[in-house]
Amino acid sequence: MKFVFVFGPQAVGKMTVGQELAKITDLKLFHNHMTIDLVGHFFDYGTKEGKRLVSLFRREIFEEVSKSDLYGMIFTYVWAFDRQEDWDYVNEVSQLFESRGGTVYFVELGADVEERLERNKSSNRLEHKPSKRNIEWSEGDLKKSMEIYRLNSLEGEIKYSN
Repeated sequence: MKFVFVFGPQAVGKMTVGQELAKITDLKLFHNHMTIDLVGHFFDYGTKEGKRLVSLFRREIFEEVSKSDLYGMIFTYVWAFDRQEDWDYVNEVSQLFESRGGTVYFVELGADVEERLERNKSSNRLEHKPSKRNIEWSEGDLKKSMEIYRLNSLEGEIKYSN
C-alpha cells in the first residue's frame, strides 16, 4: 500500500498533480474537497459540526483503504506548519498506513501568490471544488490564510524519509 501526501497552500495545484498521478498509476485520488464539499451540503466547514464530519469521513476512508488490497491512495492537504494539530494529524494518518505495512510519500508543492490567484479561477478547480466557485470569497480566504499560517515547510523541516 502506498499513501502519497500531496500538500501545499490553496490553489497551488495539489488536486491537479493528484489527478495526473492517478492517471499514470493505480493510485486512487482522495482530494481534500471531496469531504469538505460533501459536508458543505449540510454544514459549513468552519463550524464545529462541519469539521467533525469532515474528520470522521476522512478517518473512516483512511481506515478502510489502509486495510484494503488497493495499490494505494493520493491525499491532498493544506498543512499549516505552524499548527501542532496539523503535525499531529499528518503523523496520525502516516502511522495508520505504516502500521499496516504501507509506505508514505510526501510531495510538497509551492507557487507564488500571483500564480495561485490565477489557478484559483481555473476551470478544473471550479469543476471539482464547488465551495471554491465563489471567487471573491476564495481569493480572500487564500490571502487571509497566508497572513495567519505558514503553508510551506522550511528547508529540512520535514523529517520523513520519503
